[in-house]
Formats: sequence, C-alpha cells, structure tokens
Amino acid sequence: MSECDPVPGGRPGEVERATALSGELAGRGVHGVVLAYVDTAGIARVKTVPTAKLAAAAAWGVGMSPVFDTFLADDSIVTTDVLGSPDGDLRLYPDLDRLTVLAAQPGWAWAPVDRITQEGVPHTACGRTVLRRTVAEAAERHGITFRAAVEIEWVVSRGDADGDAFVPAVSGPAYGAARQVGLSDCAADLLAALAAQGVDVEQLHPEYAAGQFEISVGALDPVAAADRSVLVRQTIRAVARRHGLRVSFAPAVLGQGVGNGGHLHLSAWRDGTNLHAGGAGRYGMTTEAESFVAGVLGHLPALTAMTAPSPASGLRLRPSQWAGVFTAWGRETREAALRIVTGTAGIHDRAANLEVKPVDLAANPYLALASVIAAGLDGLASSTPLPEEITGDPARLDPADAAARGVRRLPVSLAESVAAFRADGVLRTALGPVLADAVIAVRLGEAGVAEGLDDDGVAAAYRWKY
Repeated sequence: MSECDPVPGGRPGEVERATALSGELAGRGVHGVVLAYVDTAGIARVKTVPTAKLAAAAAWGVGMSPVFDTFLADDSIVTTDVLGSPDGDLRLYPDLDRLTVLAAQPGWAWAPVDRITQEGVPHTACGRTVLRRTVAEAAERHGITFRAAVEIEWVVSRGDADGDAFVPAVSGPAYGAARQVGLSDCAADLLAALAAQGVDVEQLHPEYAAGQFEISVGALDPVAAADRSVLVRQTIRAVARRHGLRVSFAPAVLGQGVGNGGHLHLSAWRDGTNLHAGGAGRYGMTTEAESFVAGVLGHLPALTAMTAPSPASGLRLRPSQWAGVFTAWGRETREAALRIVTGTAGIHDRAANLEVKPVDLAANPYLALASVIAAGLDGLASSTPLPEEITGDPARLDPADAAARGVRRLPVSLAESVAAFRADGVLRTALGPVLADAVIAVRLGEAGVAEGLDDDGVAAAYRWKY
C-alpha cells in the first residue's frame, strides 16, 4: 500500500469533496496536482500526486520530511535542537479551497498545503499555519482583519544564454514601450493564464532594471495573498518556459544595479471600514492605523530576517535605489522603508494602505506577512506614536538630523538581521521558538555559504534559486 492509499479514518468531508473534484479535474484533462509550500529559506518546494489520488491526499496527507525547515537555498542542511535531522515525517494536506487548474501547465492543477504532524496537529514550523494563527489572533483580540497583496518583480533572460549567465531577453528603457513590445506575446499569454486561474491582475509592466517586469495583483486576506504570490510565480515560470525564456525572482541577479522586490501592501480593517482612511490622523489614518505603522517601523531591523533573508538581499538593499533601506516613513515616498499609499481621490476608503518596501521574493511570504502583522499589532496594542515623516531621499539627510529623527540604516548583512531578530521578543514569540530557531539557523547558514564571495559571486550563487 502506498502512502497515499486510503485507509479507514481520514477526514470524511474533505475526502468526499476531493473525490468530486478529482472527477472534475480528470474531465478537464488534469492528470496531476502540485502540492506546494515555501520553506524557511524562501524556496518553493513541491510534491505531486495523480489526480486520482487527490482524495487520499485530502484524507491522509502526503509525506514529506521536516528536514526541509532547515534546508538552505543550495539544498545543504543546517540544524537546530529540534529540526534538521533525518528523523520524522510530516503530512502535506492540500487546501481544496485554493485548488487551481494551471493554465500554463496543461495536465496539472495546483494547491497550497498545510503541514500537519502524523499525530494530526499543525507543524510548529509551518509558515502558513503561523500566518493563519496571527490573523485569527488579530481578529479575536483587536477585532481587526487585513487585506494584503504582494508585488512581484522578476527579470527575463534568454533561454539560450550560456550556462547560468543572465542575458536580458529584451532591451530598451525602463518602463519603455520597446520592452513591452519585445515580450508582447509572452506577456499576453501570462495575462490569459492568470485570468483563467482567477487571479485579479491590476498592472503588468516593464520595470527599471534590465529585462525586468512587475505585476501587481488585487488584495486578499493575508493567507490567500501569500498563496496567490506562490501561484503567480509558478505561472510566470511556466509561461516563460513555453516561450523559451528563463526568469529569476532573486533579489539581485547581478552584483550591481537595481534588484527584484516583493513589496508587501497591507491594510487593517474593522467592521468593513479601512483604518488607513477617513481618520483624524496624518493622511486620513486613524489613531490605530498610525500606531500600527509605528509598530512596523520600530521592528523593521528585526523584520529583515524574514523580509530580506538571502545574501543576495543585501545587493538590493542599497541607498538611493528605491529599496527603502532606512527606518523612515512618508506619503508616496519611495525611498522610505514604509510608504503610505492614500490612493486617488474618490477611492481613499478602499485603496489606502501601507507598503513595506525592504521585502524581496527570497522571503517566505507567509513568514513575512505574519511578522509584519505581528509588529504592527504590537504598535497598536501599545499605542505607539508615529514619528515625523520624511520627504525625499533619507540618504541625503545630515547624519545628526537623521539620528535626531530616529532614521537609521537597516541591517546590511544577515548577521546583523539575525542579531536584531534575536533581540526582538515580539517577533520571536509570533513565530514560536521552533520556527524562530529555524529562521536563525537558516539565515546564518546562508551567510556562511556566501562568506568570501564578492558581490558578483553572491549574485551568481543565488541567481536561479528563487
């Protein structure tokens, strides 16, 4: 009997539903289901099952070792007191609510998973579970819900490039029409695939760096937003491959220049009202929204252990490159780490949100969102005052003025990020001790991998990992 074969017990409601879904999928020519999650290092890991085994997966899960919680991006393994050994097993349970037929991968469907122990309880290092718990606690303790979205930037390389070199698939100015025309067919196929998968796309455009594009999608609850981020990247890869192209979501593919971001957009709501609009605070924020932003601002150095977790992240987080590398906030100030987005007149109540900029796509989106929310809620619970905003580029501030205003540089290395995270009891408590230790071990492991490499070497080492 295989590990997916049904045996007495299971989850009858989910099994019945999965059985019906597997029949529908088979009727649509779907032969297999991708079961996906993101590990501590930010790598999307998968297992797949035949469509006929979906009901068994829903009942009993699919086995996968917990050792992946301490995998590095290069597939080497570090350890903690709990994780990193060859012992044990977890079960991957597909979320049938998020099951999606993959338009760019004929014959396949996709679903995010929750990782559950063999005893039937949530795995303590499952980022999706941690985010769900954080959101639930916000609703229970504060009556607050959230809407979130993850921006996705990537670069497109010629598929026939020599070895692992990055060779931009298109040329032309930033945001230029030449680039849009150059990848017109591929971009149109991407939009068609995402529409077929029910993804609400707001924008798709060429970006600043060579061969770079960005896509913005509609906001959802945080767990669904993180799921969507993983699905969109899966789709971008698949569409590009069908066009003979190669893509990278790495924070930086070259030692110098602008990198790929994964900015988080987040708004807090109560009883259907956006707390970032219509208030008496700055730019329409309510008092609670201001304190939420202040909480995120105060925890930013430690947050980089989740939001900028790769050695390549440091190549992106450089001043005066719109990456947001200073602890500062401002309205529509793209050099500040926190950008207040008010939206256009007439839609403030729907569009106002907080953008967190020092985030890239090496981040596990579940951990990044859970940590940012926990930081904001800490500020809200403490009624933390929001300091003075900045305008322009904080790198141009007089050092004494910057210090007086609390504007400081974010960590420039993973070791500094880890030190800040170790000292941050709020974030470590939000993740729980097992996952917090895994974050520390993996970040220090990645730092060890990159030790001795120059900027070009770091970029090359991580270019095709994410």
